Amino acid sequence: MAHPKHRTSKQRKHKRRTHYKAEVPTIALCSNCGSAVLYHRVCPECGYYRGRLIIEKASVEV
Repeated sequence: MAHPKHRTSKQRKHKRRTHYKAEVPTIALCSNCGSAVLYHRVCPECGYYRGRLIIEKASVEV
């Protein structure tokens, strides 16, 4: 195992980590109901994914 001979400075450490950034998730509109949905996920509002019903949502009667 290699052992460092000198301590890595804060500046050197921060320069190496400049590309570690949080990315904004890409949001699309559901083709069935029009609500905002993350890509490659089932719509939480209607349960559709790519035009097919995946999750059956229970209707609420008042």
